[in-house]
Amino acid sequence: MLAAACQMFLGKTEAEIAHIALETLEGHQRAIMAHMTVEEIYKDRQKFSEQVFKVASSDLVNMGISVVSYTLKDIHDDQDYLHSLGKARTAQVQKDARIGEAEAKRDAGIREAKAKQEKVSAQYLSEIEMAKAQRDYELKKATYDIEVNTRRAQADLAYQLQVAKTKQQIEEQRVQVQVVERAQQVAVQEQEIARREKELEARVRKPAEAERYRLERLAEAERSQLIMQAEAEAEAVRMRGEAEAFAIGARARAEAEQMAKKAEAFQLYQEAAQLDMLLEKLPQVAEEISGPLTSTKKITLVSSGSGAVGAAKVTGEVLDILSHLPESVERLTGISISQVNHKPLRTA
Repeated sequence: MLAAACQMFLGKTEAEIAHIALETLEGHQRAIMAHMTVEEIYKDRQKFSEQVFKVASSDLVNMGISVVSYTLKDIHDDQDYLHSLGKARTAQVQKDARIGEAEAKRDAGIREAKAKQEKVSAQYLSEIEMAKAQRDYELKKATYDIEVNTRRAQADLAYQLQVAKTKQQIEEQRVQVQVVERAQQVAVQEQEIARREKELEARVRKPAEAERYRLERLAEAERSQLIMQAEAEAEAVRMRGEAEAFAIGARARAEAEQMAKKAEAFQLYQEAAQLDMLLEKLPQVAEEISGPLTSTKKITLVSSGSGAVGAAKVTGEVLDILSHLPESVERLTGISISQVNHKPLRTA
């Protein structure tokens, strides 16, 4: 562009350069105006300006001039054609403005109603969304609370389990310590027992064995003495037994001889001897009958209102029993005591 500008404008003044640029722009402007109607140029100035700028800027660049901007200041003519177009355009614009304003008001009302409806709908939707959000929040919060509580419960249980495990380990260690201490105590006790056994061996067992030996010797001597005494006593008993046997034999022979004599006497006297024997045994019978009364500590007598009472009643009972004795003797032996008293004795 600098080389082109030097070739085109070298030696020219700035006014001349501006005039050339102006004529170039005017030429391109007339060319563009030839392809557009007056109404198009008047109504769409932006399009006209852009076309002029596009064509003129490329041509001026070839000349070494850079076009920065191109704008239309005003459009007018000598016949007021453009002014008339402006009035019609102004009326049309005012009409369009009124229509537009009415349509705008209508559209504004519609849009306002729609906006209100949309606002209410949006409010309702917002409230619904808020309710959904609140519900989702509550559900998530409940889920999170459940999870948190579950984790907290698991943590608490884990803590309690760990505490229990720790206590168990401590208890196991304490038990192990007690076991070790008990083992040490047992070892100490075993050592003490061994020491005491040795002490007992030295102080008690050996003297005890000596004493036991002495006592065994004494017991052996005493046993020998007792055996000798027992043998002597057995010999004495044997001799005493032989003497008693001889005495019993002699007594038996004497009693046999006496019985033989009694038998001879019974044969001679018969009933008299028998009566004598019975009378001899009657006191013993009476003693046996009255014997239980001697060991009686207390006797209760019930009186029927007649007869004897007190000791006389007891004596009477004993005498009554003795009075029935002859009948009993007669039933047992066939001998009547009362008849024997009235019969003469027979002699051989």
